[in-house]
Amino acid sequence: MKNAHSTAATITVPAPSGGVVAGVPFILGTILAIPVTSAAEGVPVAVQIEGAFTLPKLSTAVIAAGVKLTWDVSAGEVIIASAAGGDLENFGIAVGAAGNGTTTVIAKLTPGVGSVKSA
Repeated sequence: MKNAHSTAATITVPAPSGGVVAGVPFILGTILAIPVTSAAEGVPVAVQIEGAFTLPKLSTAVIAAGVKLTWDVSAGEVIIASAAGGDLENFGIAVGAAGNGTTTVIAKLTPGVGSVKSA
């Protein structure tokens, strides 16, 4: 097909203010982006915007499989309640359950579905 561009699971964007560290998520509009490499601010960096990733979560959060997830921008972790201004709500879903005391959750990114909570 002549007009096919790519699968777009990985895209290249300028690194945001402060730069990025490989594997540490950041908010890109309404998408949670996972950098493939580290990059300084403004430098083009490849980011994953689709797929499933092991992400840090609030250790006291009890997350069931299939639940919509929120990225807590200030803590740099997944939460499921009490989003604050600037957090990215509904960026993905939990692939499996993650109970109290666990510090990670496997999340499937769902690009274009999230929304940044207003302050």
